[in-house]
Amino acid sequence: MTVLVTGAAGFIGYHTVKRLCLDGHEVIGIDNLNHYYSVELKKARLKQLSELPGFRFHTLDIVDKPALMALFQAQRFTEVVHLAAQAGVRYSLDNPDAYAQSNLVGFLNVLEACRHTRPAHLIYASSSSVYGANSKLPFSVDDPVEHPVSLYAATKRANELIADSYCHLYGLQASGLRFFTVYGPWGRPDMALFKFTEAILQGRPIDIYNQGQMARDFTYVDDIVEGIVRLCPKPPVPGTGKEGVNRIFNIGRGMPVPLLEFVDCLEAALGVKAQRNFLPMQAGDVINTWADVSALAEWVGFSPHVEVATGVAHFVKWYRHFYQV
Repeated sequence: MTVLVTGAAGFIGYHTVKRLCLDGHEVIGIDNLNHYYSVELKKARLKQLSELPGFRFHTLDIVDKPALMALFQAQRFTEVVHLAAQAGVRYSLDNPDAYAQSNLVGFLNVLEACRHTRPAHLIYASSSSVYGANSKLPFSVDDPVEHPVSLYAATKRANELIADSYCHLYGLQASGLRFFTVYGPWGRPDMALFKFTEAILQGRPIDIYNQGQMARDFTYVDDIVEGIVRLCPKPPVPGTGKEGVNRIFNIGRGMPVPLLEFVDCLEAALGVKAQRNFLPMQAGDVINTWADVSALAEWVGFSPHVEVATGVAHFVKWYRHFYQV
C-alpha cells in the first residue's frame, strides 16, 4: 500500500506510521507541527520515524487546501488514514476557532482531495465523545448521538455526517473510528496519564474530577493501531463500485476501568503514591465510557485486549527513559 497519514507527528499518528512502515508499506506523513503541545515532542517522534524505510514527511496543514490538493495530485494514495485534528475536550472551551478550522475545514479539504483522487479507502478518527451524556452502556454504533456535550465532540460528529454525504454523492469508501481514551508511550502531555505521571514524579497533587466517580474505556495505543492496520485493506464495500459507504466503528478495550483504579495502576508502576486533589465535574466531560466493539471484531477479526496495568507500565517505562527521571 501507499498510505497517507495525516497528523503523522501526533501520538496515534506516530504509532500508525511506525507500524505501517515496519509492515513494508510506503507511508507519506503530514503534520503542521502546531504549538498546542510541545513541538519538541513531535519532532522527537519524527526523528524516530525518519529512520524507518519507506517513510517521507511533509510539513503541511490540512487547512491549506491548495497545498493538500497538490500533494494528493503528485502522489496517488491507495489508502488515507486521517488522524490530524485539534484534540482535547477542555481546550475546546477556550479556543473554539482551532476546532472549526482543523476539524471542520481541514476534514472537508481531506474529503475534497479524496473525491478528486479516489483512494480505495479513507479511514478517519472520530471519538467516543460523540456519545455525549448517553446513559445506555456499553455505547453502540447504533445508539443515537445527537447531543454532544462539547464542541470537540460536535466537530467529530460533524465529520461523520459530512463523510456520509461525500460517500453518498461521490462513491467514496470511508470508515470512521470512534477512539476510546487512547493511552501509551509517546502520549500527549494534555492527557490524564501524562499529566498524572508528571505531577506525581514532581511531588505535586493530581486533579481528579467528579470526586473520582468516573470510569473510562482506556485503550492501549498498539490496539488502536492494530485496528487501523487491519481496517486499511477492508473498505466498507470492497472494490471500486459506484456505491459509496461510510461505516462507523467503535475501537476500545470494551472494559471500563474506574478512574481511581487507573490511578492505583499508575502508582504501582511508578512506585510512588499520588496526592489526590478531588474536584467537581468539569464542563464538557462525561462520567462513563464503554465501547461495544462487536462490529469491529466481526469486520476485521480483532478486539483490543491490552490490560490497563500492562499499558500503564509501558507508558511509565517510556516516560522515565524519555525524560530521564
